[in-house]
Amino acid sequence: MYDSIILRNVSRLMFPILLLLSLFMLVRGHNLPGGGFIGGLVAASAFILQIIAFGPAYVRATFQINFLNLAAFGVIFAALWGLIGLLTGQAYMLAFWLKEPIPGIGKLGTPVLFDVGVYLTVIGVTTQLALALAEEPILYPIQRPPARPDAVAPEA
Repeated sequence: MYDSIILRNVSRLMFPILLLLSLFMLVRGHNLPGGGFIGGLVAASAFILQIIAFGPAYVRATFQINFLNLAAFGVIFAALWGLIGLLTGQAYMLAFWLKEPIPGIGKLGTPVLFDVGVYLTVIGVTTQLALALAEEPILYPIQRPPARPDAVAPEA
């Protein structure tokens, strides 16, 4: 955690912007560059920015998300959408698409839902890794001693 009022204010402002950008990357990824992996990294960067600005204890207390469970859920969610092909007697991960495109989004189908699972997995793994590194006392030693009331500021 860095003791910077500018970093804290910018991180508060950037958190929702980065999450919206990550959702945009997720949704447009099946037609254009982007997708679940890149969107998940952008969303994880929003959480990592909060870790840098406020510290890991703040992130754990504020969001109360078990990021390992989120990653596990994402893997299961992604794998389940591949089973639809097997249940219909076709290949695993066969894509099924809606007939009509949704305005502003395009055609949606099972690959998009697979990408949602990848998105959740990347957020969970990346953020949990960042939290583990930030909570390691050897790697995260920034502890400032309290200011002494009798200390005099050095002259310039």
